[in-house]
Amino acid sequence: LDTVTALREFLSDLGECDGQPPRMYVDLEGNNLSRNGTLSLVTILLVPEKEVYLVDVTTLEHDAFTTAGTNGRTLKSVLESTNIVKVFFDIRNDSDALFGLYGIRVAGIEDLQLMELASRSFSKRNVNGLARCIERDGSIELSKRNEWQIIKDQGKRLFDPDRGGSYAVFDQRPLSKEILQYCTQDVKFMPHLREVYRRRLCDAWWRKIEEETNARIQLSQSPSFRGKGQHMARGPPTW
Repeated sequence: LDTVTALREFLSDLGECDGQPPRMYVDLEGNNLSRNGTLSLVTILLVPEKEVYLVDVTTLEHDAFTTAGTNGRTLKSVLESTNIVKVFFDIRNDSDALFGLYGIRVAGIEDLQLMELASRSFSKRNVNGLARCIERDGSIELSKRNEWQIIKDQGKRLFDPDRGGSYAVFDQRPLSKEILQYCTQDVKFMPHLREVYRRRLCDAWWRKIEEETNARIQLSQSPSFRGKGQHMARGPPTW
């Protein structure tokens, strides 16, 4: 979605998104994704349609969040809605970028990283990344796992500085096929992971997840937030 017209049509056709189960799974990419970097792409998976949309923030800039559909709904209002549940994996840096760059205060968030941590029957000292969760809990058949790994490696070679890449590829237009595939593939596994973790959780843990998610959002919007470092790998100390 790289034109105002396309985004307006998407928002107009979005339909009913309130309540449970969640209909929207969201992931963000950027060059140093944070208040000090860029927010390049917003990837949105809609279920049950299994349709993936990429909102081109690099091209649309503020229009990506202020363009309204025929119902008056904007991407900003969707992200800030307490009634529309959005599933993210580790909301912290995404929230930091959305708030710092575009003044968006996310709400109605389920943090899949915290769901995985809460569902464990072993140590909750450190959180896992999405790739680790997909490998452990994704129930992927061998051929799809190999395909997923190839796409992941191709993407990382393009953007990972440790592999000779640069995060600037997320701002280059047109986007390469490898980056398009990288951005879409991980979000496709998120509904399955959510269902795996949901079945393991009791109401008490859901309340803890909600409290910690809100704490993460509040922290990410504070002047002192640092989105890189070993502290990002630690689970909540009371868990």
